[in-house]
Amino acid sequence: MTGLLVVALLLGLGFGVAAVSGVLQRSGLVDDVRTRSGPLTVQSQQLYRALSDADATAATAFLSGGIETPAASRRYQKDIAAASKALATTAGSGGADADAVEQLTTQLPVYTGLVETARVYNRQGLPLGAAYLREASGLMREKLLPAAQRLYRAETAQLADDRDGAALFPFVAVPLGLLLLAGLVVGQVWLTRRTNRLVNPGLLAASVAAVLGLLWLTVSWGALAADLRDGETHGSAQVQTFAQARLLALQARADESLTLVARGNGASFERDFQRRMTDLVGRDGKGGLLGAAYDGADADMRRALDGAVADVAAWRGAHRQVRALDDGGRYPEAVDLAIGAEKGSAATAFGALDDRLGGAIDAANGRSGRAADAADGTQTGAAVGLGLLTVVVVVGAAVGIQRRAAEYR
Repeated sequence: MTGLLVVALLLGLGFGVAAVSGVLQRSGLVDDVRTRSGPLTVQSQQLYRALSDADATAATAFLSGGIETPAASRRYQKDIAAASKALATTAGSGGADADAVEQLTTQLPVYTGLVETARVYNRQGLPLGAAYLREASGLMREKLLPAAQRLYRAETAQLADDRDGAALFPFVAVPLGLLLLAGLVVGQVWLTRRTNRLVNPGLLAASVAAVLGLLWLTVSWGALAADLRDGETHGSAQVQTFAQARLLALQARADESLTLVARGNGASFERDFQRRMTDLVGRDGKGGLLGAAYDGADADMRRALDGAVADVAAWRGAHRQVRALDDGGRYPEAVDLAIGAEKGSAATAFGALDDRLGGAIDAANGRSGRAADAADGTQTGAAVGLGLLTVVVVVGAAVGIQRRAAEYR
């Protein structure tokens, strides 16, 4: 009986410690998803997007001739401010890619300086402004955007690690719980045969507590894993798809504008534009990144994808007209069609696409955040509850066996 008591106490304490520590660890990782790696992934995504939009806006504003429009100037300044804020947030996290942060920190002022120099020359009507703008865009594409992409990938990988760690099956606690339950059952059967007592209240209470503990542990883990899986499938995965599509669109918009800025020397930018369009929707307008995203997409995502594909088709049609006008020597009309606000312009089609993709990203980020909150809720009270059930197991086993042992003294 003393040996049975020792085994029951060791298994009970082992199960309790493993279960409570596992719950605390999962809760910590879920909290990281909610308050650290999740928000930092959003910030790094916003950094990448803000830089891309700043490059596209600067190139587009340059086409207006002389002084850029107030709306374009405000959008550019807003992008730079958003990029600086996102960079400060990710850099302050302590876990960001140090090389990427350093490159962004040192090169972003250089980029803004080149853009301002290009604006000065453009206002004076000097062609040197276009050269400075191309240099600024080259710096953005060769150094700033690759660094921002590395930062985004690092934060995304950390988010995946936190989510996978939180959803990991409790391989230690569950086997210990099953051994505990089996030991309690075997002990009660042995005591019944040894003492001719059918029911041992203490061991019965311990067994019920062990069953409840196992159920609580497995059900709470299952709910947590399901919520995190939903947040990944219908949240983070969709964010990555739409964010990548939005970045391709922004870079294509910059290529479109730089082709016109080059005034006959923009063949390389036009090739980049066509390549990005192919990456986005394929040569036939039904493939590419957006086409591949239909597999496994839910109804909301499919509607957003349908709208995005239609926006890209409208943009490509407007772009063909822009190129026809520019190649035909009607440069002012080509610029008007590229940056004008009228229906059917390239700017209108791009704006609709950008707004649609931005709304889809916000919706997917919201779903991911809600899933993380729901996962956190599944662990509410679990550590305390499992701790109390462990106490019941230990006390019940001790009292039940001690009473039977006392009868033989």
